[in-house]
Amino acid sequence: MTVAAGTPLVEMRNISVAFGGLHAVRDVSIDLFAGEVLGLVGGNGAGKSTLMRVLSGAQPADKGEIRVNGEVVELRNPRDAKALNIETIYQTLALADNIDAPGNLFLGRELTTRVGSLDDSSMESETRKIMGRLNPNFTRFALPVRSLSGGQRQAVAIARAVYFNARILIMDEPTAALGPAETGQVRNLVRQLKDQGIGIFLISHDIHDVFDLSDRISVMYHGRIVDTVQKDDVDPDGVLGMIILGKKPDEVTETDKAEIELRG
Repeated sequence: MTVAAGTPLVEMRNISVAFGGLHAVRDVSIDLFAGEVLGLVGGNGAGKSTLMRVLSGAQPADKGEIRVNGEVVELRNPRDAKALNIETIYQTLALADNIDAPGNLFLGRELTTRVGSLDDSSMESETRKIMGRLNPNFTRFALPVRSLSGGQRQAVAIARAVYFNARILIMDEPTAALGPAETGQVRNLVRQLKDQGIGIFLISHDIHDVFDLSDRISVMYHGRIVDTVQKDDVDPDGVLGMIILGKKPDEVTETDKAEIELRG
């Protein structure tokens, strides 16, 4: 399929999701381009995780349309999303703690020999190749992932997504509970993925992560998009104002600023 220049990797148009009387996502439109990191921020219950669950195939939308590379798609389940090269790295990482890095990389998609047995050597070899690109210092291939550091575990989860040709990556709080050194490692991984042309939705409560990694920032408030801005056109206080008050920076009054300081 030929994709026109400038076509977003993903276009989500007028997406709405309700749970009974609760409108978790209200008429949201958002897009993502190749080689772009889009920071998706908002307070608890703002709707950002529900919106991304729609894109991952885990949550059907009540209304709206999704396009991938300009083509309308149906995402009925996570398999549909994976078939379109949409991969999700959840905050919990969804790793099997009792098995090693190669076992986690190929979990559910194991390589087999011609006689149908698991091809452990090929899986380890492929894992070494992809980890060599992402984290050359990673050497603990034979240990259960429960014994790895948080940054190493995050690298395994990212490697799994990249190995299976992710073009659109949803990252949910990728540096949560990591120390400064490991946070730096994960940020470097995100930059590598961006350089490879992968589009990334970055869900984060960490404003430093958002400003360090994002090209644009979308702020959600009570299920709606407050605004989507170029990172260089806004400062952290402006983003906090949108998160806390649901107002664009040019709508914030002096009284609002005092409230932000009290709550910040």
